[in-house]
Amino acid sequence: MTTSSLPNEKFTDSNQFVKEFFDRYYTKSLEFPANEVDAVIAFFRKRGFEEASANSVATVLLQQAKIDGVKVFTLLDTLTGLEDVKLSSLVTEILNYSRTKTSTLGYRVQSTTNFVESRNIAV
Repeated sequence: MTTSSLPNEKFTDSNQFVKEFFDRYYTKSLEFPANEVDAVIAFFRKRGFEEASANSVATVLLQQAKIDGVKVFTLLDTLTGLEDVKLSSLVTEILNYSRTKTSTLGYRVQSTTNFVESRNIAV
């Protein structure tokens, strides 16, 4: 086996490796019908989500529905009966599922502990 100090023939440009990596980064594209995209965004806008939030949630739901082989309108029908708090909780879980584990979303739940009763000490 001979070694050489010459550059590898495959990567003559010093940035070639980086270029090839990022050229393949977005190779798997997902396409959705415009009516499905509009319906999912409108579903969340109607429930008080800001436009950017509705777009983000819609993107994640459309991707997951396509991966799981579920029609997005069926998914929206199951979400229709949820209250705002339950819907927000579900959306948080869905977004956390699609994010990296080092970055998760959360929400604060008000404590229902009555501190007067918790201070009583039995002697």
